[in-house]
Amino acid sequence: MFGFSPIIIILVVLAISSIKILNEYERAVVFTLGRFSGVKGPGITIVIPLVQQMTRISLRTIVLDVPPQDIITRDNVTVKVNAVVYYRVMDPDKAVLQVENYYYATSQLSQTTLRSVLGKMELDDLLGNRDKINEELQQILDTETEPWGVKVSKVEVKNVDLPENMQRAMAKQAEAERERRAKIIHAEGELQASEKLAQAGEIVSKNPATLQLRYLQTMAEIAVDKNSTILFPLPIDLLAPFLKNFGGKN
Repeated sequence: MFGFSPIIIILVVLAISSIKILNEYERAVVFTLGRFSGVKGPGITIVIPLVQQMTRISLRTIVLDVPPQDIITRDNVTVKVNAVVYYRVMDPDKAVLQVENYYYATSQLSQTTLRSVLGKMELDDLLGNRDKINEELQQILDTETEPWGVKVSKVEVKNVDLPENMQRAMAKQAEAERERRAKIIHAEGELQASEKLAQAGEIVSKNPATLQLRYLQTMAEIAVDKNSTILFPLPIDLLAPFLKNFGGKN
């Protein structure tokens, strides 16, 4: 059997350990004797043991869930708000050299920015202008994280939890608003109906026979629904021609 010296074994182990494989979405920030020497990857990367060190950085989009924050709005309403932040590393060297832990730093910055921005707004703006708030948060975070090589692509405010008493007050306000709208619609309907009735009365007043025909139509409708005998006064104007003819014959 052939023997291998310890030196050869050590060299083989070091050679194998120097080979690093990086996925397509990964980059390696390499330091040589403590000094930054470049970014490598993806694929096979050689890192000299004991001389070089590398830090793996993922370039995929990271979804950061910002925990609920207690926020006092400008009109002194206490709410709990949480959000989600989408970001990714654009410059791996900056993400390692410029900040100790870019994930933790981005998380803390997102929380403080959320409290700062929403604390300047009133409750109605917070509930009704989500798109504007999301855009403002994204711009602020993107500007602050740019020196770290991090790109914040999107921020979404997820939930706004209101105190129970505020929820009851808003429910009463919404109910009052619905009642107000219903009364306005009813009043508008009454106004339109009265205008139409006035127009109809004006037309009938110009032609009395129209009113008599309306009487007859109403009686016919009642006779269809109710099987009964109906007595109604016959206007003398309808009999006037007959009476005139009858008198002439005599």
